[in-house]
Amino acid sequence: MGKSARFCTALLGVVLSLSVSACAGGGGSGGSAGDGEITLSYAVWDKNQKAVMEKLGKEFSASHPGVTVKVQLTPWLDYWSKLKTVVTGGSAPDVFWMNGPNFQLYASNGVIRPLDKEIAEAEVDLNVYPKALVDLYTYENKVYGLPKDMDTIGVWYNKKLFDAAGVKAPADDWTWDDFRTASAALTDPAKGVYGTAAQLTSFQEYQYNTIAQAGGYVISPDGKKSGYDDPKTIEGLRFWTDLIKKKQSPDLKTMSDTAPLQLFEAGKVAMYWGGSWNAGEFSANDYTKDKVDVAPLPKGEKRATIIHGVANVVSAKTAHPKEAWQFVEFLGSRKAALDLGKSGPLPARDGTRQAWLDTYPQYRLQTFLDALDYAVPFPVSKNTAAWNEAELTHLTKAWTGEQPVGEASEDLAAAMNDLLAKE
Repeated sequence: MGKSARFCTALLGVVLSLSVSACAGGGGSGGSAGDGEITLSYAVWDKNQKAVMEKLGKEFSASHPGVTVKVQLTPWLDYWSKLKTVVTGGSAPDVFWMNGPNFQLYASNGVIRPLDKEIAEAEVDLNVYPKALVDLYTYENKVYGLPKDMDTIGVWYNKKLFDAAGVKAPADDWTWDDFRTASAALTDPAKGVYGTAAQLTSFQEYQYNTIAQAGGYVISPDGKKSGYDDPKTIEGLRFWTDLIKKKQSPDLKTMSDTAPLQLFEAGKVAMYWGGSWNAGEFSANDYTKDKVDVAPLPKGEKRATIIHGVANVVSAKTAHPKEAWQFVEFLGSRKAALDLGKSGPLPARDGTRQAWLDTYPQYRLQTFLDALDYAVPFPVSKNTAAWNEAELTHLTKAWTGEQPVGEASEDLAAAMNDLLAKE
């Protein structure tokens, strides 16, 4: 996401529902179709991608005379609150970035347009994108967005610390036991070095992976039942709480005071579970640029990695549905994906990822592409944000040791099931 966001406001569902009926006329901030000039507003949240998005906007305009694309950058921390405000006010961007946790909320409230008719007429081949991403942006059998980028998860590790501890680099077929053994050997209290960091807030990179690897699940396929009371799900959570108990990971307070990413970039954490998006971050950091590499996630009962990605969607209230769709179609093209790959994000489109690999030749980034073979979709429902909050509330007690992980997880399941019943 791009890293994915996990939360929106608790009242967002109500606000979006009200906004659909309250917003009269066309949305967007572009010129009218009758004046011969059209401006499409395009909302994004990553400043590092603003330049390539503006470049793609100009290329689209060159092939669509009279249509101009205006990229609107809103930093991640403010993106969803601003989007809620403009949706409520009837001036949503014509095209904007969407993520998995928020998608069903926007689709179910009629804020974004289904694109099946346009996809069929343009003969867009959805098979060029990972099926898990197409499914992520499908609601009630309708497709609402074309995937832009994608990310899978791997273990970034500090080669210098591995060498100093006499630990071999992770093998492609390593297991949970191998990871635990390496973590123990890499932990050095005298130097303030931990084998890993058992984050709580980054579920895509941490808990969701081990839950799937243990054979558990977060939410049932029909979106009606929590999996947090499943023994295998609990085992996936215990993977992390055990590391904290053994002091092979900082405790929750330490990780709250100093983000694990910062600890990794300071040489204080040897193994960091992170995404394909971290390649740009680590290549630009003075410490990590030549000291780290990436390995596949270790295998539990089975192999698994969580896949996520951003999609481009069209506002249901856009005054220019034809042009907005054409822009989304262009952004999903091979040409656009190739340009995107050169700028940092891993493109979602098949056959366009070599440029991304070539951008960071010092890392074994093929790891993230190989992970597509065992990728598991990011878990979502209509109101993902509600039970995301419940996850933090209940699992924090397990991470601090206030409550056994099994009890905390079962309490979470009960709370999550109540929330799912209200969707």
